[in-house]
Order: sequence, then C-alpha cells, then structure tokens
Amino acid sequence: MHVQTLIHARWVLPVAPAGVLEHHAVAIDGGQIQAVLPSAEAREQITANEVVDLNRHALMPGLVNTHTHAAMTLMRGMADDLPLQTWLEQHIWPVEGAFASPEFVQDGARLAVAEMLAGGTTCFNEMYFFPDATARVALEAGIRACLGMIVIDFPTPWAQDWHDYIAKGCAVRDEFKRKDLLSFSFAPHAPYSVSDAPLEQVRSLSDETDTRVHMHVHETAFEVEQAQADGGDRPLDRLDRLGLVTPNLSAVHMTQLSDADIALCAERGVSVVHCPESNMKLASGQCRTRDLLAAGVNLAIGTDGAASNNDLDMLGELRSAALLAKVTAGDATALSATQALEAATLGGARAMGLGDTIGSLQVGKWADLTAIDLDTPATTPVFDPVSTIVYAASRDQVSDVWVAGQRKLQAGQLQGLDHTAITRRAQHWRDRITEHLATNTT
Repeated sequence: MHVQTLIHARWVLPVAPAGVLEHHAVAIDGGQIQAVLPSAEAREQITANEVVDLNRHALMPGLVNTHTHAAMTLMRGMADDLPLQTWLEQHIWPVEGAFASPEFVQDGARLAVAEMLAGGTTCFNEMYFFPDATARVALEAGIRACLGMIVIDFPTPWAQDWHDYIAKGCAVRDEFKRKDLLSFSFAPHAPYSVSDAPLEQVRSLSDETDTRVHMHVHETAFEVEQAQADGGDRPLDRLDRLGLVTPNLSAVHMTQLSDADIALCAERGVSVVHCPESNMKLASGQCRTRDLLAAGVNLAIGTDGAASNNDLDMLGELRSAALLAKVTAGDATALSATQALEAATLGGARAMGLGDTIGSLQVGKWADLTAIDLDTPATTPVFDPVSTIVYAASRDQVSDVWVAGQRKLQAGQLQGLDHTAITRRAQHWRDRITEHLATNTT
C-alpha cells in the first residue's frame, strides 16, 4: 500500500476501541485513516510520501471542543470573578452590543483557532454572532468546526428578531454547506433568553433537516428557580414540552440535574456538554457526570468561551473534568481517565453528529490527529499514557496536529497562521474596549 503520510508513534490511543497500542502506526491518504497497525508491519507493507517518527509521543484523535464562543477570546479577562448573570448582563452583552461585527468576530476567531490548534484541538462546536465570519476563519486555518445558527429573543448587531436570526443562520448554512470541514447546528441561546415561538420553529426545522440543536440548559440554580418561580416548568421540562429533547439536542452545562432530568436525557438520547472550568469560575454548579454516564448519556467536554474560562485548553479541561467528577460524586472512580479522554474526543464528535467521521482512530474516519510528547520531566515515567495525558500533561507538550490529514502544527509551530499578526489584532481590540469602558463608566 502506498499512502500520503505514515505516522509511527510510541503509543497510539485509538479511543474506539479503548486501550493503548504500543509501537503502532497510522496510515493516512486522501485525508482519511487507511490503516492502524504495528509499526513493524507498517514498515514492511506501506510506503509513504512522508514518514513521521514520533518515538516519544502518544498519538490520539484530535480533541473536540464541544462548546465555544470563539470570538470571546477578545474579552479574555475583561470581567472576572463575577456571577453569571452579572457577568453576562452588565459586562459581556454591553460590550458585544458596542463591538460585535464581522471584523471583531474574524479577529477573535483567528485568535481562538490559533490557541486551539496549538493545544491539540482539531474541531470546535461554535455558538456566536456572525457565524459566516467564523466559517471563513475555520476554512482559512483548516480546522473543523460546527457553526451555530444563533437564536435569541432580543436584537443584536447580528440580527433584529428571531425570524431574522433563523433566516440569516440558514443563509450561512446554505453558503457553506458543501465544505467538508464545516457543519451546522441551530443554537438557541438558553431557555431564559428564547421564547416558545422561536423554539418551536427551531424544533420544526431541526426535525425537518435532521440538524443538531446546541443550547445552554440548566446552567445555574438561578435559571431553574426563576423559571419555576414564574409559574413555569423546569427548563428541561419546557424544552421537552416543546419537542426539543431529542437525540439532536446537545445540552450545555447542565449543572442543575435531578434524577428525573438524567433519566429523561438517557431515554431521549440527549448529549450533555460539560464545561467544568467555566462552571467552577462562575460558581454555576457541578455537572453529575458520573450519574450521566451510568445512565448511558453521551458526555462531551467543552471549554466555553475564553471570557469565562479564561482559556481554550482542552487538555486542562480534561484534567478538571476528571477531578471535579470525583469531588462531586464523592467517588475516586468517577470519570476515569479513559472516560474523560473519550468525552473529549468521540463523545464530542457524537454530540455534534460527527461520531461516524471523527473522534477515534478508525479506518475510514478523517485523519484528525494530535501528538503529545510525553518525554518530559512532568510526564515521566509513563505507566499508562492515558492517565499521564489526563492527569499530568499540558498543552505545551502538544507537538503535532493534523486535520483531515493536513499538518496544522509541526514540532510545536503553527502552520499557515501568522501568530504575530493575530495577537497584534487582539491588542487592537483590547485598546478599543478599554477606551470604551473608561468612557462609559466615568
């Protein structure tokens, strides 16, 4: 067999099936995985245009960041140490109202994509204004993305009412739907910010086109209590009444879960997207990940936006998720390293409707790969590379990244992205936002 690229690694972590393959190789051609086999056999059976030897590395599926607001990198650190509603309503939304634009989103998304690729993320699930700008950045950088078609009740610089949000979102989807790297979801913001009529329309369109729905749900106790105090259902029950609790729903945060909520998600095939660091920073609560997995719910992991995290570091998120699960459940076996790695790869792919094409190192899937150098003082010795990655490795150890077989990070250096220009634009927006805040608070 002759292929474009043959990668040999000290350890290969396919995720599906779970386990560790020592001294194995992955053959790539046409952007897809053609074989996963022992290195000794690969050297005898396969020739390649490019042979990559990663003798100190673990090679695994690219990380899947299943909840982001990419352009919010430009608000990183702007309003820290505040509860969610104060942070959102008094700080984030006003700045977005003043600055959100195609240019703002483009520059913020470029910064986010550079950070994610450098940290081993090969796919992200996006929810933000001007998704067309983010789509162009993703294509330019060669990263995989699922673009959210935002829906919210109030006007923003992107759209004026829910009819406008849906129309504009569908127009963006139609413009980019033939791009292999891009997929789309409906992205109603949250139960408290989207009324019944637009949610019913989202449900109808989702059912008609088999399109995912990506939504913040049960993020805080206040959200749930306020909904009930207003004489309504718990938010998840309301979504169920509206027909949205289906296998197409990716419910983000889910820090306020009853046993009945978990049973409903399991019964309906809902995916839950856990954002541990954002939830901790905003004191939103803890997601019952152990109980969700025990019930058979698909679990994915996301960083949330960099304004509430404050990074897009999926390796850091992996460690936080595994540790927080143990504290939340009072059980040291909750969310094992193997389960956490699956949630951050194949679980995310499933939540985005991409489980058949990415998320594991299997023949026929896209060659979205991340290599991590484990020959460092912080990750030596290696008894179990999965545990080492989850509990000890940092994103600085990510050496190489491929998306659809194309190398996007080589020996720690981003390929095709101008780091200096990206950060210069970010500083430009920091200066503008700082000036705006000073003018409007005096």
